[in-house]
Amino acid sequence: MQNRPKISEAEWEVMKVLWGKSPAPANEVVNTLAQKTQWKPKTIKTLINRLVRKKAIGYQKDGRQYLYYPLVSQEECVRAETRSFIERVKSGAVTPMLAAFLEEEKLTLKEIEQLKEILDRKGANDANHPS
Repeated sequence: MQNRPKISEAEWEVMKVLWGKSPAPANEVVNTLAQKTQWKPKTIKTLINRLVRKKAIGYQKDGRQYLYYPLVSQEECVRAETRSFIERVKSGAVTPMLAAFLEEEKLTLKEIEQLKEILDRKGANDANHPS
């Protein structure tokens, strides 16, 4: 999806609920977030409506209620946020940003192996398709 919607931090919380379980009625989203935040139901419903307008979530009518579901995947949003963050913080310099993250973050052996696999694939792909 080329035109991913810009999602605020608060809207991310709504998206996480819907990525975890959808379709879901508004009252289920409200109840889930009310347990984790101090937000009022009206605030959560406003966030839901914003996400509908941004085309980040869709809905279907089911009797008297609306069921909401994500229109963008969590992976798409994470990739867009990551690219935006890198461009803002490091002016596109990936290596120093990634090095700083890895030095600060505690990683399991499994996570380290996954990162090595990603870097190996990236190296092989880039070697086959030089810029």
